[in-house]
This record gives sequence, C-alpha cells and structure tokens, in this order.
Amino acid sequence: MFGRDPKPFQDPWTGHSTPDPDVGASSVIAEEGVKRGLKNRHLSMMALAGIIGPGLLVGSGGALSSGGPASLLIGFGVIGLIAFAIMQSLGEITTLYPGGGAFISLAERFVDKAFAVSVGWSYWFIWVCVLANEYNVISSICVFWSDKVPLWGYFLIFWFVFLAFQMLGVEAFGEAEFWLAWVKLLGLTAYFIFSIVYASGGLTGQNEALGFRYWRDPGPWNNNGFRGVAQVFVFCSTFYAGVESVAVAATECKNPCVAVPQAIRQVFFRIIFIYMGSAFFFGLSCPANANGLINGGSRALQSPMTIAIQNAGWEGGVQLINTFIFLTVLSAVNSSIYIGSRTILYLAKSGGAPRFLSYTNRRGVPVYAIILTNLVGAISQMNNSTGAAAAYSYIVNLSGVSTFLVWASISFIHVRFRNAWKIQGRSISELPFKSLWYPWIAYFGLAANIFLALVQGWTTLSPFEAGLFVDAYILLPLFGIVFVVFKLVNKTHYWRLAEIDLVSGRRRDLDKIGGEEVLDDEAGYAGKKPAWWKRMWKDL
Repeated sequence: MFGRDPKPFQDPWTGHSTPDPDVGASSVIAEEGVKRGLKNRHLSMMALAGIIGPGLLVGSGGALSSGGPASLLIGFGVIGLIAFAIMQSLGEITTLYPGGGAFISLAERFVDKAFAVSVGWSYWFIWVCVLANEYNVISSICVFWSDKVPLWGYFLIFWFVFLAFQMLGVEAFGEAEFWLAWVKLLGLTAYFIFSIVYASGGLTGQNEALGFRYWRDPGPWNNNGFRGVAQVFVFCSTFYAGVESVAVAATECKNPCVAVPQAIRQVFFRIIFIYMGSAFFFGLSCPANANGLINGGSRALQSPMTIAIQNAGWEGGVQLINTFIFLTVLSAVNSSIYIGSRTILYLAKSGGAPRFLSYTNRRGVPVYAIILTNLVGAISQMNNSTGAAAAYSYIVNLSGVSTFLVWASISFIHVRFRNAWKIQGRSISELPFKSLWYPWIAYFGLAANIFLALVQGWTTLSPFEAGLFVDAYILLPLFGIVFVVFKLVNKTHYWRLAEIDLVSGRRRDLDKIGGEEVLDDEAGYAGKKPAWWKRMWKDL
C-alpha cells in the first residue's frame, strides 16, 4: 500500500528467506497459476453469504413441504452442527497449510493421492450440480417475467454472460461477490423483519395475528413424520454446501494465513443467523401444505418467501422477491463456476484430471477449467424434458450425497493429521488455530456424514423406486471406483503416520520488524499495527 519494496524475512519453519507475501500480493501469481487478488473482506463475505442462493431461498420450499417446519428446523440444526464440526477441522489444517488445492492437496498429503482425486472429483461434482440448479432457477425467473424467449434461450444468454465475467479475473469476481453478499444479507434481514410483523398481526389490513398458526395446521411435521425429517437432511446438506469453499479461495487470497481463520470463525454466525433464521421464519410465515411449494408456476414462485408475501395480501411483493432471488442467483452462479473451476484446476495440476485443464492465462484465469465447469452446468436443461421441479429434485439428491462424502473426507484428513502430529512428537501448542473439542468433534463429523450418506436415500426403498434409488446412491460406489482405479493405474502410496510430511508448505506469517512479531498482513506498517479505521481503509 505504501509502495515499499518486498522485504525478505525468514520462514520460521524452514529457515529460508522469502519475500513478504503480502506486498504486491494482487499481482503475485501463485504456484497454481492463479492470481492472488482476493482481499480479506472478499473472503469474509464469501464465507458469510457468498453461496446463499436458490438452494436456500427456493429449495427450502421443497424441504418445508416434505417435512414441515419442525423438520426444517431439525434438519438445519443437525446439518449446521455437522458443518460447524467440519469447519473446525478444516480451520486447523488449512491455517497451518494454506497452500493451493485446499483439502484436496491435504488429502494427498495426509492420506493417499488416489483418495485426493476421489475427493476432488466429488467436490467438483457438487458445484456442477449446484450450478445446474442455479441456471434452472435464473432461467425460470426470466420465463416468468417474459415467456417470449424460451427457457433454453435464457440459459444460453446467461451461459455466455457468466463465462465472459469469469474471464475478467479474480479481482472482478471478489468485488462482485462482496457487494452481492451484502444485498443477500440485507434482503434476508428485511424478510425476517417482515415475518415478525406478519406473525404479530402488524401488517396493513391484517385482521388478526398469524402467530404459530402453521405449526398447528398442517402441523409441525406436515403429516410426514420421521420420513419427512430424513428427506429434509438431503435438502439441507445442499444448502450448507459451500461453507468449506473459503479453503479453495485461499489460494487467491492476499493473506490466507489471516483471512482463512477469520472467515472460518464467521461460520457460526452464518449457521445461526442465515440458516437457522431462515428455517424458523420460513416455517413461521409459510404453510407447509401450500400447493405452490411444489406446483408453483416457476421455481421462484415455489419459494416460501413468495408464498408468504402472497398470503399476506401483497401481490406486488412477488416481483420484489423474484428480483431478490434473481440477484442471489447471479452471485450463486458466479461462485459455483469459480469454486468448480478452481477445483478442477488443482486436480489437473496434480495429475488427477487432463493436463490441458491446468492452463491459466496471464491474468491468472483458468480458462479451460472455467469452460468445462460452465459447460457441464448445461445439465440444467434436463428440465425441458423432466420438468423443473423433477430436475431440481434429481440434482439435489446427487449434490447432497457428494457433500456428505466430501465432509466425511475432511474429518478423516483432520484425524490423520492429528495422529501424525502426535506420533512425530509435535506439540499442540505449535498449531496457530486449534480445533475445538478435538478429538470428539472430528469423529462426530466423520461418523455423522458417513451415516447420512448411507441413510439419506432410505425413503426410496419402500415403496422401491429404482430411478430415485440410483440417484440417491450412485455416487457412493463411484467414489470407491475412482479411488481404486486411480490407485491401481498410478500405484499411489497410502502414507503411514510416521511418513507424513508435516514441515513443507507450513504457514509463513511471522515477520520480525523492530524485534516485534507481527502477522504478514500487518508487516507493511513499519512494525506497528495501525488503528482499526486504517486497516479497514487498507482492505477497501
């Protein structure tokens, strides 16, 4: 910021002198070929609200219909606990090893390269599915506004627009995500306030308070019992997918050692305010048996927010909600292409995907990885033959089980890391970020995700529905097949705990300036931490 030359400092772990990683960071090309152009505030807002999109605002309508308001709260609560456990595990290891590849590279370091490839492809598949759902929603909204252009026509328009925007580089992506995340947070807050006023009977023309009427009729479970609760878990896992994405974005962050733990600590707020708040107020303001939750004329009309505003007598509000959902989808599509392309980029760099996908241009943009991810998102057009609601359900099931697999893998990686750390005689006090309640939280995350991956499709067994059963479980054997085939072909090594490399790639965040240790994002300030308003100005 002050135009000083990069100041060499000694890595406390390796003893090597390296340039200060924060100086001129926006122009630094990382080892993966991408550009370090994300600021701390970009990563923080991505962690907080970056992936809020049609899954939460629209897909929660299907979850509410399946299980009722009580199931929605239970589903969001249980999956929220699991997500919190996963982020504690991820925070500990990615803060110590903030390099490229996130948990995919960590899987290779602590387990086996074949395992890393399986995790990477599963994670990429999550974002392809999420992207397809988002294209589904955004095209459906536009058809609702004007059907003069067919659904596939809107899809093609947005496909090329998002492709072009991604080619602008990570700085444009980060800035767009920052401001769109603020819009999403403000929009959700406004809806929560509306729900409180609506439930209290304070709307103009409202004769009586709504209260908890919909918890009494159609009831907290919408007459579906535990079966409805089980179905909600798959929906909720898709809504939570993305809490771990800060580790992927860390490669392009100026100060990953500072930004990643900061973003991870915000996940608790995200779970309480965004997810639990949405579950509570959706169940409070929208009846679970509303026909529109399943048979709405468009995906946006199936949102609990839309139905609640219609029931409140404000028909004009439907267009406002549609606009809000449209803006959230812009952000969600952008994030999905970004995370998916960076995942496939690292796989290609490490030999787990075709090599040509590792190409980045001089601006640090992974061109072919972006094109491939965006191209596969075209499966959204299956709704032309199956219907939007059916297509959404199929894709949610696929992405839900993928989320459980990836999250279980993160917990397993954490367990392997801690065991290797102990066996090699390291002290826990050396860790810059310590997971809460280890080992219980790591084993809880591992067991819970394996359990949910196995039982999430049990409702397809009675009555047995072959198509839905395959949709629910096909990714479980595929994960194992990718692992076995890659291992046999490449003869990869499963690391014993004593063999695991715990030294290379460790964080370099301490610089000596005037005899004082400071974090690397403070190193540009002559050894003295500035006032909070100066740090805020620096981030802007």
